[in-house]
Amino acid sequence: MIKTIKVEDFKNIISSSTPLFTEEVASTVKKIAESIKTHKDKALKEYISKYDGVELENLLINLKDIEVPDLPEKFVRAFRKARENIYRYHKKQLRNSWFEYTDTGSILGQKIIPLEKVGIYVPGGRASYPSTVLMTVIPAKIAGVKEIIMATPPMADGEINPYTLFAAKETGVDKILKAGGAHAVCAMAFGTESIPKVDKIVGPGNKYVTVAKKYVYGDVDIDMLAGPSEVLVIADKTANPNYIAADMLSQAEHDPDARAILITTDGAIAGKVEQKIIEMIQRLKRKEIIKQSIENNGVILIAEDIDEAIDLANRIAPEHLEILTEKPFEHLCKIKHAGAVFLGEYSPEPLGDYYAGPNHVLPTSGTARFNSVLSVDDFVRKTSVIYYSKEDFVKAREDVCILAESEGLDAHMNSIKVRGEKINEN
Repeated sequence: MIKTIKVEDFKNIISSSTPLFTEEVASTVKKIAESIKTHKDKALKEYISKYDGVELENLLINLKDIEVPDLPEKFVRAFRKARENIYRYHKKQLRNSWFEYTDTGSILGQKIIPLEKVGIYVPGGRASYPSTVLMTVIPAKIAGVKEIIMATPPMADGEINPYTLFAAKETGVDKILKAGGAHAVCAMAFGTESIPKVDKIVGPGNKYVTVAKKYVYGDVDIDMLAGPSEVLVIADKTANPNYIAADMLSQAEHDPDARAILITTDGAIAGKVEQKIIEMIQRLKRKEIIKQSIENNGVILIAEDIDEAIDLANRIAPEHLEILTEKPFEHLCKIKHAGAVFLGEYSPEPLGDYYAGPNHVLPTSGTARFNSVLSVDDFVRKTSVIYYSKEDFVKAREDVCILAESEGLDAHMNSIKVRGEKINEN
């Protein structure tokens, strides 16, 4: 079921990887985007009918007007504990504006300004993802975003999943757009008669959502272009095969395209994990999805040593990286590219998905080489502040003119010279 190969053979596979999204997806998204840009609510309602399967008159609901149904007390308790952990972690990320004053009267600084209006995309429909609401809304609220609009697919009756609705109310979402897919992204990006245009769109989604985010980038900002979920486990002979297999399957259940990789230095561990995967799949509810994922994208790699395993992990730059070795902290400094790192046998990836505090909206498909986890920084703008005193201007003017002249920009040089002439007159 799952392939076991040498590291060297796998390097050839990742060097010739196929594009993440097809031309067919891009063409469909472009058609949706242009239609919504032109026809606004009319087009949006048609796409909600076509893709979400419901006929809606009111597309946007105000959370102030909504009463959330009672949910199991154990869920409410767990949700609020997770909210506290996530809030505490992200609160430490908040930056302050700063200003530096020189002895000669100049001021340089940076002003931190929260975004005005943000769109949050939360997958839904047949499933609920209150954890995604937590991970996207909390950092936005901490940053000081004034208005948060959440888009999520409605259920078959046109209502929002009660768990998602509860999460939105608890975290401070202002309005909910009852739509999913590319059409929801485009509606928030371009604005319609009912849906206000936002400044930025964040949150995970399927390939149509991701391509739509790519298409609207420039009209609005986005967080990242995320592909299917992935986990990579580095394990030595001390690792527990049960834990490894369970963690690989926890990613595989997301999507048939999800990726689960084990790199181990021990052949015996590889064989045990393969057997445990076969056994565990039979007991899991989403076993058909898991089987597809494991067969298509699951792999066990045998490395010569931990250094070779880490080298390959850095090349793959996984979304989630688990280090299940005897002394995991010894290897942390060698990790260069990963969305999130989980150290030790009691730090499984689902702990990060739901509860620990760090964000679960992470770069995938190797983009951890240049992209970062969603954070409070994603919801603010940074503006430079410059005030030069006359004394410092006089000291700088000759150097600025020399630099402007080297680029052939006379008007830049003139901007400096006219002030210098005024100073000389005095």
